Amino acid sequence: MKPETRFQILVSVAAIGLSTLTGYAASQPVSNTLASPESFAGIADTAARSAATFTELGKVLTHPRCTNCHPAGDRPHQTDASRLHQPPVTRGPDGHGTETMRCSICHGNANFDPGRMPGHPEWHLAPREMAWEGKTIAEICAQITDPARNGGRKAEDLIHHIGEDTLVGWAWHPGFGRSPAPGTQKEAGALVEAWVKTGAACPVK
Repeated sequence: MKPETRFQILVSVAAIGLSTLTGYAASQPVSNTLASPESFAGIADTAARSAATFTELGKVLTHPRCTNCHPAGDRPHQTDASRLHQPPVTRGPDGHGTETMRCSICHGNANFDPGRMPGHPEWHLAPREMAWEGKTIAEICAQITDPARNGGRKAEDLIHHIGEDTLVGWAWHPGFGRSPAPGTQKEAGALVEAWVKTGAACPVK
């Protein structure tokens, strides 16, 4: 694709986004902080402490920065209001878009704030089996601890995925007009590790 064509696409998409961007960052009245694993030390029952730790992590997992890319269907969402992606795109066979509309056509290796365009080298949707949109924290926990629904992963794998993966890390550095996920990636990783070490128990609701 010619550079001028790519630029025209970016400008067009930015125009769509700018028309509805105002107020998005304020539309989600959620806490912007995360409690530390030590905050739950007073819970004597290990399983209850583990579940409480995951509930705190749920602030991140249910935030638009995560759920927008873990949609229930094949279309990603965008903005703090979690509106359907514009222009219309679908996940395609590999989560990176269709053959003629790949995510990388618009999403570069980094955020492009002049065009309000988020970016990362591996920009793509989460697998269908990891759809979180509309689910409770307890349902998400049950899902990510079930190898049949999480791609055969172990709970321990989430320590690196949430705490160190750079695409996940984008959620805390989303660029202009988008609120970051609560806390920091390091703090989220610490919660995952504490949750796993206490048995990876799930909240009941």
